Amino acid sequence: MVARFIDIHPHICSPDTDRYPRAPLFGKQSDWSKDRPVTAEGLIAAMDEAGVDKTAIVQASTCYGYDNSYLCDSIARFSNRFTAVGSVDVLQPDAPKMIRHWVERGTNGFRLFTGGSTAAFDPSTLDDPRSFPSWQLIGELGLSMCIQTDPVGLAQVAGLAKRFPKVRIVLDHLGRPDVTDGAPYKKASSLFGLAPFENIYFKLTPRIFGDVRKEKASAETFFPRLIEVFGANRLAWGSNFPASEGKLSGNLEVAKKCLASVSEQDREWIFAKTAQVLYPSLA
Repeated sequence: MVARFIDIHPHICSPDTDRYPRAPLFGKQSDWSKDRPVTAEGLIAAMDEAGVDKTAIVQASTCYGYDNSYLCDSIARFSNRFTAVGSVDVLQPDAPKMIRHWVERGTNGFRLFTGGSTAAFDPSTLDDPRSFPSWQLIGELGLSMCIQTDPVGLAQVAGLAKRFPKVRIVLDHLGRPDVTDGAPYKKASSLFGLAPFENIYFKLTPRIFGDVRKEKASAETFFPRLIEVFGANRLAWGSNFPASEGKLSGNLEVAKKCLASVSEQDREWIFAKTAQVLYPSLA
């Protein structure tokens, strides 16, 4: 039985819009952050209900953009439960300075948001040379970098992994593969092609737990295949709460059921140990 659960993909939003004004990327606030926002205190309550020990909270890019103030203020208040994954505009000349600023405020990793619920994916910024000083610094600081993209950006992700081998790259939502064809999942070949890049890690979130129940896909064939290719030590669970509908406890229960066919040792990596590698402060 897995003894510990660490969530590496929840979000938080404050009701105090004067102190923490909305500044969403792409100029459009996400529906979830308007309709069902959760505060830091609300996240702790949901964690306690679900039995989640700690979390790496991901900046709500579609709410606050590059202003990580609420995220960092929350980390300072609840450092025994949280760490922070912030966001910086890596194409700006002052990006390395901003990275150091947010690290001093408690940020333990960063995230590139190339698209999602409010905008189509544009991977062109991923390998823009203007971002390379930021990548170099993140490698020097020993931090992890999350990337929000879909299969269209995986070639750039591979290139970054090769160029910056010291950076632990974490693909949000498993890179959104198409798994509907079922085993051996040939439609997800671009995802499996990332296997040689050992500094690339993958988040298992409600998106993939839902997709493996569609058409010819199944949890019993997909997750063992995923572990066979990458190893459980490169996979980590994230709830995407509250962006994904439902309670945190419910999302965790779905994840447990989907991973019931893999070994307890693999589940221990997915539900906690990989998170501790990516964000050592969660250990």
